[in-house]
Amino acid sequence: MNTLLSGFLRQCVAAVGVLLALTVVLGAAYPAAVWAVSRIGSASAEGSQTHDARGCEVGSSLIGIDPQVPAGQPDPYLHARVIGSADDPMAPGDPSASAASNKGPNNEDLLAWIEQRRTTIAERERVSASAVPTDAVTGSGSGLDPDISPEYAQLQVPRLARENQKSPAEIERIIDEHTSGRQLGFLGQPRVNVLEVNLALGHTVPSCP
Repeated sequence: MNTLLSGFLRQCVAAVGVLLALTVVLGAAYPAAVWAVSRIGSASAEGSQTHDARGCEVGSSLIGIDPQVPAGQPDPYLHARVIGSADDPMAPGDPSASAASNKGPNNEDLLAWIEQRRTTIAERERVSASAVPTDAVTGSGSGLDPDISPEYAQLQVPRLARENQKSPAEIERIIDEHTSGRQLGFLGQPRVNVLEVNLALGHTVPSCP
């Protein structure tokens, strides 16, 4: 009996010891190591926050925002692709509703939305519908693409120059400064970050703490 009790106690002590060791390693040391590594040379762990000249947080370099103005008002913003839920053809700037439509290229609803977007954008930019690039009328898989093609940015230059009281050359320079090339020189396409361009144009949040 004493031998059995002694063996049982040894097993209990060993089990408690293993539990404590694993708790320290997996419950404290490993999470702390991951937390430390995530903050070495990268701001992505904090959401890749973007700040304006005052240091105010105004958004994320990884999450698209499409500023809107009331109907009939001057529109000084560079616009993004379709942002947020696809329930609205133009999906007016709701990053909290991230979603793809899951509609295929032959879906009649999607085709109608694309034509509506093309017409709306053509009227806003005062160009023909055929001049509107593909990314302007389609959303990304997440619905949160922060970038647009240089072609879509270029389409908006005349309006941006007019409404921001700048020359087209100034607008093009700002766009060029916030245009990234292909990743590693051959992956993806050149892209323009919408939020960064709007900040460079002087558009930011009204106030911050």
